Amino acid sequence: MRRRRFLRTLCMGTCGVLGSGLAPHTVLAQGEQFHKEAMFFEKLSDQRIRCLVCPRECMVDDFERGYCGVRENIGGNYYSVVYGRVCAYHVDPIEKKPLFHFLPGTTAFSIATVGCNMECKFCQNWEISQERPENVDATDIPPGKIAEAAGRYGSSTIAYTYTEPTVFYEYMIDSATEGHLKGIRSVVITAGYIKREPLERLAGEVDAIKIDLKAYSEDFYEKMCSSSLQPVLDAIVVARESGVWLEIVYLVIPTLNDDEGQIDLMCRWLLDHVGDDVPIHFTRFYPTYRLKNLPGTPVTSVERARQVALARGMKYVYVGNVPAGHPGESTYCPHCGHVVVKRTGYTVLSIDLDEGKCPACGTAIPGVWT
Repeated sequence: MRRRRFLRTLCMGTCGVLGSGLAPHTVLAQGEQFHKEAMFFEKLSDQRIRCLVCPRECMVDDFERGYCGVRENIGGNYYSVVYGRVCAYHVDPIEKKPLFHFLPGTTAFSIATVGCNMECKFCQNWEISQERPENVDATDIPPGKIAEAAGRYGSSTIAYTYTEPTVFYEYMIDSATEGHLKGIRSVVITAGYIKREPLERLAGEVDAIKIDLKAYSEDFYEKMCSSSLQPVLDAIVVARESGVWLEIVYLVIPTLNDDEGQIDLMCRWLLDHVGDDVPIHFTRFYPTYRLKNLPGTPVTSVERARQVALARGMKYVYVGNVPAGHPGESTYCPHCGHVVVKRTGYTVLSIDLDEGKCPACGTAIPGVWT
């Protein structure tokens, strides 16, 4: 199935799979039921607003929206207009996020609204990330229903994913709270383009954060993502310092960010600022959206990136979007090399840990295992 058709039908198809517990209430027009006052903004003169969620700090006039397209100034107050306005939901393996050191072998009830505060030319989900909410079919699912559905279908977590969760911040916070009341944890799949205060608040409400580090280059971020690198680096440090579980993904794109010297510099930065035990995933790029002129990434490119990271001293380095069963999908004890989690694709074949330690040598393997 082509990706455009898949994304259009994901919500409808999933509703059918999940049954009457989340019967679709599809909407096409904007409605006040999706409005929620924003948590981070500053009121200015003449009913203008400065948004304080992400580094853009959009200055928004009355009845206008910020860059993300889903946060609106209404009469001098700032609102999310996608609160509960879910355009995609699905039950995914946690490994698909990817999170490899967080409850391996479990599933995540994954949700998204439209919108993003970046525009990556290689976005896989651009049909929903770059759209306005009025243009995309949605299902009205309040936070409590999200938590109930996650529990009903055996998911250990709620995942905020597919688009950029920063732009539906209030919905994410409330869904995480409802989830915790029912014993369901929350994971955030983000590009990390968020300011310190909202990120610190978020880290206190969720259980894991995966940050996409697009490249170790300001020029790449400016040209390919219409944003900047430094706020993402800052977010990685804040997430690490907060104590929330953190993993990093680096999408390797031919000719743009696959230089081994640049990858080595990035690994040096990670070692200096967050340590050697933060898992990093090097994944393959497929041509899409506005970057169809490049070939897909060869498997050898992510393998080389992995070897650079391991040689630099990173302990847990993975490859993604590779043929299932690749050795770089599994987790190894960095001390003795014992396979503590064996994977093929998104499937966990075995977990061999003794209370979070390698059974062969006793080395602690960082992660959230139970």
